[in-house]
Amino acid sequence: MTEITATRRPTRPRPRSRRRSRPEWLAPAGLIALSLVPVAAGAFRLTELASSAAVTPANARFFDSPVPVVVHIVSSVAFLVLGALQFAPSLRRRAWHRRAGRVLAPAGVLSALSGMWMAVAYDLPAPSGTALMVMRLGFGAAMVAGIVIAVVAIRRGDVRTHSAWMTRAYAIGLGAGTQVFTFLPWTLVLGAPDETVHAVLMGAGWVVNLAVAEVVIRRRARRGIRRTPGPQGPAVRPAAARAPLS
Repeated sequence: MTEITATRRPTRPRPRSRRRSRPEWLAPAGLIALSLVPVAAGAFRLTELASSAAVTPANARFFDSPVPVVVHIVSSVAFLVLGALQFAPSLRRRAWHRRAGRVLAPAGVLSALSGMWMAVAYDLPAPSGTALMVMRLGFGAAMVAGIVIAVVAIRRGDVRTHSAWMTRAYAIGLGAGTQVFTFLPWTLVLGAPDETVHAVLMGAGWVVNLAVAEVVIRRRARRGIRRTPGPQGPAVRPAAARAPLS
C-alpha cells in the first residue's frame, strides 16, 4: 500500500502594507509641527540671553532672572518633542517608550512649575493681566496633577489611566502652539486684543487642546473594548474597522 503524503508549501509572513505603517506617523508629525512656533520662540529667547542682547522693557525680566525661563524652555522643548513621539504606536510597543517617559514626565513637571513661577514672580507686560495669571496657575497645576496621576497609574500597571492622563497633560503643554491659531485670526481682522480678549484667546488654546484630547481618549477606549476578549471568545470588530486603510 502506497502512502501518499501531502506536502505543504512553507508559509511566508505577509509583508507589512506600507499604507498601514504611514498613518501612525501623521499624529507625531502634526504635533511636532504645532510645536514649532513655541520651540522657535524658546530658541530665540535662549540665543538672546546667551548673546547678551540689548535689554528692553519687553525682555528685562528674563535678564533679571534667567534661570526660570531657561528651565521652562529646555523642559518644554523636551516635553513637546518626546511627547509627540509617544503617539507613534510602534514606539509605544518598545522599550523606548519607557525610557523616554523617564525624561518626559520630569520635563513636563519642570515646564509646568517654571511656567507657574514666572506667572507669579515676573512682572508680565500688557496685555497680560490677573485673569491670565489665574488661568496659567490653574492649567499648570492641572498639568502637574495629570503627570503625577499618570506616573502612579503606570507603576501599578494601569495603562489606560496612564495613557489618558498623559494625553491630557500633553494637551495642556501644547497650548502655546494652538494659541498661535486662536490669536492669528483675531489679530489679522481686529488688531491687537485688549487684556480681556487676550486672556480669552489664551484660554481658548488650552480648552481646544483638552477637547481634542478627550476625543482621542474616548476613541482609544472604544478600540480597547472592541479588542478585549469577551466571555464567549475574542470580540469581533466591525467590518468597517477591519477594512484596510486607504
